[in-house]
Amino acid sequence: MSYAVNNHSHGRELIAFRIGDQEFCVNIMSVREIRGWTPATSMPHAPSYVLGVINLRGAVLPIVDLSMRLGMKPVEPTVRHVIIVAQVGPKVVGLLVDAVSDILTVTDDNMQPTPDIANEAAKAYARGIFAIEGRMICQLELDALFPHSESEAA
Repeated sequence: MSYAVNNHSHGRELIAFRIGDQEFCVNIMSVREIRGWTPATSMPHAPSYVLGVINLRGAVLPIVDLSMRLGMKPVEPTVRHVIIVAQVGPKVVGLLVDAVSDILTVTDDNMQPTPDIANEAAKAYARGIFAIEGRMICQLELDALFPHSESEAA
């Protein structure tokens, strides 16, 4: 299922997904693949939002509970959950989400700014919000969620 907004102008495509009762989206260009949930092997001293790692065709892929990373409650993964494999700068990470809902074609005209009442962390991660067909979909900035170096994370 896909939904197009303002096809007459050059839009960009976003993958929309659900976490709990909220919808988010990321740029489709950063998404490598979408796969079913695979139990992860936990890693010692990993941040609390890192569930562990899985073997993805011979590569070690860290799996992040995106709900926890966004400051929401942790997810108990089930077979219904999916992993969005995304390229974030030089790293590839797996983002655990409830479900992928659709592909959106949008332009910057469709985006509303993040509300002023959002806390600074939310503003850093949220690029803006799309109001489409009665849905509020927040675009996440993966580079802000997962800085390239630990010094940027501080």
